[in-house]
Amino acid sequence: MEEKVIDIRIPDKERDDDGQRTARLVFKLNHTMPGTDEYNAVLHELFQDNIGEGSMVTAPLTLVLARPVKIGKGVMVMSNCLMMSAGGITIDDDAMIAANAQLITNNHDPYDRPLLLCKPIHICCGAWIGAGSTILPGITVGEYAIVGAASVVTKDVPPYAVVVGNPAKVVKYLDKEKFEK
Repeated sequence: MEEKVIDIRIPDKERDDDGQRTARLVFKLNHTMPGTDEYNAVLHELFQDNIGEGSMVTAPLTLVLARPVKIGKGVMVMSNCLMMSAGGITIDDDAMIAANAQLITNNHDPYDRPLLLCKPIHICCGAWIGAGSTILPGITVGEYAIVGAASVVTKDVPPYAVVVGNPAKVVKYLDKEKFEK
């Protein structure tokens, strides 16, 4: 997983414009009646072509940059999700993100703190991120994997694995055949 370094001391008009646009639209989303045409319009304006059919993001949402976030079809993101997205976040079809989850793609360099060290997060098809969980930079959560509530994921999660704890550890594997149709 390739690391991207952003020096926040160096102006970047494209990033700054996306940050301001994201902030305005997240504020609007968080203050719009859910389940309305207006809410859905703001949601699609926020993510543009990067949100699939049948996906829902429930307010309130905290999002830093919308442009690097890709959401597949049939995805559910519950309330109070934090997306620190400078490194890029991909959420594949039918994934579920429970309330109060944190998807954190960036961290500060410990010696030169205006440098952001960014790695993408990938939540694969059908994965389920439990309430209050934290997914750290550079992590892939495999297809149909489950991250237990309040877990902190510091290493990739294999497909069909169930992980829990801080740091999250595999406690079992789901039966892959039960997902095949």
